Amino acid sequence: MPDNRTIEAKSGVTLLDMARSTRVSIRTRCEGKAGCLMCKVQVAGEGISPPTAAERQKLGIDSSTGLRLACQAKITASGVCDLVVTVPEDPLKAAVRRQLQQQEDDELW
Repeated sequence: MPDNRTIEAKSGVTLLDMARSTRVSIRTRCEGKAGCLMCKVQVAGEGISPPTAAERQKLGIDSSTGLRLACQAKITASGVCDLVVTVPEDPLKAAVRRQLQQQEDDELW
């Protein structure tokens, strides 16, 4: 989400690696070491590893929030599972979208 795409992934693959292999953009600077906290995603469903110690420490989360770091969350299901991952909109894309919306709303155009 929000692109409403369906992706197949193998067990043991992180959400970040899965996103990269399918050209879904998730921002990161630390290359998957849970250092930058930029790869936060919202996860709903079964078939994902529990939060790592690094996630719990850095995000202050438990498994019920659904907030995860894509570089740490791994697919655990070996069969078909319904897992919904919501990726926040890239800040640059959001700024462009807002500017375009403002131009559309402007009555001078």
